[in-house]
Amino acid sequence: MRYAVSFEKVLGYIEENLYEDISLDQLASVAGYSKYHFLRLFKETFDMTPLEYVRRRRITESVRDLADTDEYISQIGYKHGFNSKENFTRAFQTEHHICPSEYRMTDNSLKLLHRIRPEEGTLTLVPKIVSLEPFSATVYKSDEEDPTRFWNKYNCGGFSRRLSGGEAQTDYGFSVWNFEQGKLDYYAGILTEHAMGDLSGTMQLYVEGGLYAVFETPKADKYTFVNTIRRTWDYIMKEWVPQCSYEYLGDCDFETYREDSREFSEQIFIHIRDR
Repeated sequence: MRYAVSFEKVLGYIEENLYEDISLDQLASVAGYSKYHFLRLFKETFDMTPLEYVRRRRITESVRDLADTDEYISQIGYKHGFNSKENFTRAFQTEHHICPSEYRMTDNSLKLLHRIRPEEGTLTLVPKIVSLEPFSATVYKSDEEDPTRFWNKYNCGGFSRRLSGGEAQTDYGFSVWNFEQGKLDYYAGILTEHAMGDLSGTMQLYVEGGLYAVFETPKADKYTFVNTIRRTWDYIMKEWVPQCSYEYLGDCDFETYREDSREFSEQIFIHIRDR
């Protein structure tokens, strides 16, 4: 991501004053722009307003305390700039579509907003090219525009073990092109051969065999895993697909990982064929 040096100053100022009352006027002054020019440039650069950035940073920092301490949720909310447990819970639900208490019980990976740094850089990954046989998965269809929020519900709801009848299984996430509506639909579930439990609300998804490029996400921890997945997908679609020697089909790509492994790594399968 490219942005002016003035934004580096702004981001540093936010970190130094994250739990203070930060106004748009203060941030514009640090950047050296008028308030309206600053707001426009910030939104164009980061795809959110400055105050949305502050809120999301506070929520991100609260996640470590939820996962790694026994502090009351109300205390954590106050500590991270929210004036009541209710406001904290509401902001957390808005961001992740689960409650802080649900996250604390499952300790799943979340899509977090760490401090944006210019040195994040880009990835360079070399996939394995494999040939897969057709297979079937038993899946739930996502009711979220952002798949990461659907994964939050999936993990906190214990959907994987519900499908399997209690056994831990590898979870699959499918991005399937909906030709009728001209958009991607997302599904999550397990292989049908392992689906021996409660199948209510599910459907069968048949996956074509063929040639796939398989990418391993770089090493991560529970706090950076979801962002690492996003960066990997960005690299695949923006860098690898346009330059590869294969034809990208785009009809059904999928990702696999095992939540209980706590290895915070997944494989991404991209459907291709020889040109």
